[in-house]
Amino acid sequence: MKCPFCGYAMSKVLNSRPTEDNKSIRRRRQCEKCERRFTTYEKIESMPIMVIKSNQTRETFERDKLLKGILRSCNKRHISLEQIEVIVCEIENQIYASERKEISSSEIGEIAMRYLKQIDEVSYIRFASVYKKFKDIDEFIVELENIKKTKS
Repeated sequence: MKCPFCGYAMSKVLNSRPTEDNKSIRRRRQCEKCERRFTTYEKIESMPIMVIKSNQTRETFERDKLLKGILRSCNKRHISLEQIEVIVCEIENQIYASERKEISSSEIGEIAMRYLKQIDEVSYIRFASVYKKFKDIDEFIVELENIKKTKS
């Protein structure tokens, strides 16, 4: 590992421990030339997952886009940022656990709606109205009636 201070290529590991999320290892190192200490992180290299959009174009999966969409649908609702973060992590884990290299945006939307429906019906409807692109008020009413049926 190259020293960030002097550029020397050799360093020794003084301490290693997993990070809080257990997804990487924090290593405390010391340069063998200047003896200054620095920290590195080691994590498993993962293949990027491609999202197939509705127009058939592809882009890499971005957790932040999912987070922003869910945050928007939960705006001014009694849902903590922690709950939203858990939902996004669950969705992300589900996507990566599938071990597929590509996933459609519609599949991601369906997964997100399942989670939102469980915690808040208004947030679910907000997300669904953007995701399902309701053409008119009738489609919106049908979705609301479906929620009422499953609730009773």
